[in-house]
Amino acid sequence: MIRQYSHTELGYREARALLGNPRVDKFSTVTAGLGRPTLTTPVGVTERLKGEGLLWAQTLGHALTRAMAWVLGVAGALGVLRLLLLAVFARAHVRRVDRLRPGAPRLREVLEPVTVLVPAHNEEAGIGATVHSLLASRYPRLQIVVIDDGSTDRTAEIVDAIDDPCVTLVRRPNGGKPGALNTGLGHARHDIVVMVDADTVFEPDALHRLVQPLAHPAVGAVSGNTKVGNRRSLLGRWQHLEYVIGFNLDRRMFEVLECMPTVPGAIGAFRRDALMGVGGVSEDTLAEDTDLTMSLWRAGWRVVYEECAIAWTEVPSTLGQLWRQRYRWCYGTLQSMWKHRRSLAEVGPAGRFGRRGLTYLTLFQVVLPLFAPVVDVFALYGLCFRDPTEALVVWLGFLVVQLITAGYALRLDGERLRALWSLPLQLFVYRQLLYLVVIQSVITALLGTRLKWQRMLRSGTGDQHLLEESGRRPLTSVR
Repeated sequence: MIRQYSHTELGYREARALLGNPRVDKFSTVTAGLGRPTLTTPVGVTERLKGEGLLWAQTLGHALTRAMAWVLGVAGALGVLRLLLLAVFARAHVRRVDRLRPGAPRLREVLEPVTVLVPAHNEEAGIGATVHSLLASRYPRLQIVVIDDGSTDRTAEIVDAIDDPCVTLVRRPNGGKPGALNTGLGHARHDIVVMVDADTVFEPDALHRLVQPLAHPAVGAVSGNTKVGNRRSLLGRWQHLEYVIGFNLDRRMFEVLECMPTVPGAIGAFRRDALMGVGGVSEDTLAEDTDLTMSLWRAGWRVVYEECAIAWTEVPSTLGQLWRQRYRWCYGTLQSMWKHRRSLAEVGPAGRFGRRGLTYLTLFQVVLPLFAPVVDVFALYGLCFRDPTEALVVWLGFLVVQLITAGYALRLDGERLRALWSLPLQLFVYRQLLYLVVIQSVITALLGTRLKWQRMLRSGTGDQHLLEESGRRPLTSVR
């Protein structure tokens, strides 16, 4: 009887003992014992391609892991750098802005009459609350011009029913918000013009505070402080945090650096001659407020931020509406950046805006969101295939930095810190949605596709009772 034994199956002593066993004929290798081909056996084309494919897959996997680690480092560094910049310059704004910025208390009080332009298209849900909040303001002389931009609902009827000599209703065929604002400029009787969205509710002293920086002759526009009114839902709370952290901290930094890129359409004050000097409100982009602000910088005007001029606005209540709104904002901002790219090489206020403002927008509102999804993917990869403790520590560290920055921003804006509980949840859904919006906007811009205006459906939650519902304590100075 003949038996085959593998060298790996027998120890040295067992092998020597079996040498004397007449039943043993020979030893064999593992491959021979298993009936498999040896390492030197030629293989067919299919098997060779499979092997080479496996080797390439391993090589590419290692290269991809290294690339993701580099991207993670870049994105993480940019994210932390942005938060640090916001905190540092916000502190500088708090400590020095009263002394340095135009509109400081040492300047004269502005009491000139003001024209308020309110463009409205199918805004019956909130137009009444907007106009009544303006009439209730503590500003002495006021002209309110509501431009009905071809509404098909009761917007014009509601405004026409307001019996007050300060209110003027102007009707025009539907032609878009920039055209409506330019129509309103033609009816403006005063040198100071305030532009207001039709879903915005002003606090009683907002108008007075908003126009005070215009006491300085170099200031052409003033951005107010926009707050979220319908913040009771989780999506509303996320947008509330974004407004306080992402918008208002940004504006504090932009004022210190003298590169404010946007005066929001919800609340902004302008010199009428500055508006006419740049040709009014342009229709070239979908972000007419950003385009207008950049045009003012390039014309030599300064743009500042008045955090005490507070207006309440209604934000999207569904993810679909939020996507459409931010898609338009992001795409319009890209259009405006491209339109005003030559400011990078200009001098004076235009050059400062271009080199500081456009660089910041490019790094932190275009490049960072494009890289940011890799951070989430790599974090999941680390949890599943690498050291989960390391991935968790990095993620928690970044979250702590965000919580500290958010807490400081809420304190500066006089908001309650209890809103912070929703911030960790924001990182799982809301942030990814905004990143995808930027990616889609960049792709749309590169393809040269023309995006149409995306209008949000109003529910009328931007009413006066929001001042009570918000639970916000009075804004106090922390200087």
